[in-house]
Amino acid sequence: MRYSKFLILSLALLTFFGGQMDARKTRKDKKNAEKVDTCSVDTFSYAIGLANSDGLKNYLANRMGVDMGYMADFLKGFDADMNSEEAKKAIAYTAGLQIRKQVEEQIIPQIDKQIAGNDTVKTVKGDLFIDGFRTAIAGQETKMTLDHAQDLAKKQMEYYQNALMEKRFGANKKAGEEFLKANAKEKGVKKLPSGVQYKILQEGNGAIPADSSTVKVHYEGRLIDGTIFDSSYKRNEPAVFGCKQVIKGWTEILTKMPVGSKWEIYIPQEMGYGAREAGKIPPYSALIFTVELLDIVK
Repeated sequence: MRYSKFLILSLALLTFFGGQMDARKTRKDKKNAEKVDTCSVDTFSYAIGLANSDGLKNYLANRMGVDMGYMADFLKGFDADMNSEEAKKAIAYTAGLQIRKQVEEQIIPQIDKQIAGNDTVKTVKGDLFIDGFRTAIAGQETKMTLDHAQDLAKKQMEYYQNALMEKRFGANKKAGEEFLKANAKEKGVKKLPSGVQYKILQEGNGAIPADSSTVKVHYEGRLIDGTIFDSSYKRNEPAVFGCKQVIKGWTEILTKMPVGSKWEIYIPQEMGYGAREAGKIPPYSALIFTVELLDIVK
């Protein structure tokens, strides 16, 4: 029981540190140390058992949900032979109660929270969840295979979570789309089939990286409102990474830039971080980068 282990550990630590203090005191006054009371192992064993009972009823009531009117049943279980058939049945029964409680009070509400952003909106139908859960545990025939259920649940959760993100950050997504639409008309801006846009600030004449290359770059990243979320210039240290170790928009641009080039690139959210929040970057953010390709490391 975690409760007992905690109390025993606390008592052991208290004894240890108390012992350390007593040791110091002993060095100062040996006569006082000789007067420390001791007891028999039998008395000690009883005393430490009694000490560990302190607070148990509160723990049972508040942490384990035990009704104090049923303490006689608790003691019956406490006194039982753990290897008896009756005890084994009781342990299994108790585990069933605990798992059912977790399903109803934790698992289903948590799924609802992931779907709707809070657990007040009920999406999962508890009776059907219990039906699917129990049927599988009982080894009975299910309406679908476990693999199919897991795949279906994963895809549906992704759908729900994307819908939630759209609801929360749809305005950000729309703002990015409008920005890119207007930006594509700006002088010097070129657009790739993927939607990534770029403007050449300085033309380089060096080699062009492959997608397997490792490159050295200086860069600054901004949101469309001008907020700087990252900058190697501010760190006074170029970044080194593989062309495939970055977002898709970067990979596409890097494999078109000659060494020595400095470009401003404009990345739609689907070629960036998409629905993910990345540090200071909100979900569905169109991104602007100033990128200076310094070298191909390998």
